[in-house]
Amino acid sequence: MSKAKAILASLVLTGAATAAFAAPVTIERTGAGTFPISSIVVVKGLGGADVAYVSGTPGAASAGDTKAQTVDALTKIEAALKSKGFGLGDIVMMRVFLVADPATGKMDFMGMMGGYSQFFATPAQPNKPARTTVQVAGLAAPGALVEIEAQAVKPATSGFEPAVAH
Repeated sequence: MSKAKAILASLVLTGAATAAFAAPVTIERTGAGTFPISSIVVVKGLGGADVAYVSGTPGAASAGDTKAQTVDALTKIEAALKSKGFGLGDIVMMRVFLVADPATGKMDFMGMMGGYSQFFATPAQPNKPARTTVQVAGLAAPGALVEIEAQAVKPATSGFEPAVAH
């Protein structure tokens, strides 16, 4: 290839990549009624990826103990992600907040793991997100022992889609 053709090819490729990354980024916020917090925010086209941020999702107190509330919270997160075209396997980071079980006065980490392990690192869904788990003094939802927030990433649904190593 001549030097001129190499330079032209380089310019064309650089221009195509720049145009793809210059595509407009859109932000979609979803929340119930007039409550001032979005339950899920999706940023589309961010560097060739779509990113979902799921707000803290508590387990319902009526679900029962920490394990049951963890299952409840993750089921809600799964539904929220699915409504935006994401799955649990797209989650890259989670934060889990646990309140001490009133029966023991301690956070039930093993109970949370019992619920969590039904959703992650399974044959059906082998992906494992990064995760932080902390004990907190209390949660905003009355009776909640668990609250989970998550961030998920997947290749952009439109426009430039870079190769993603798994």
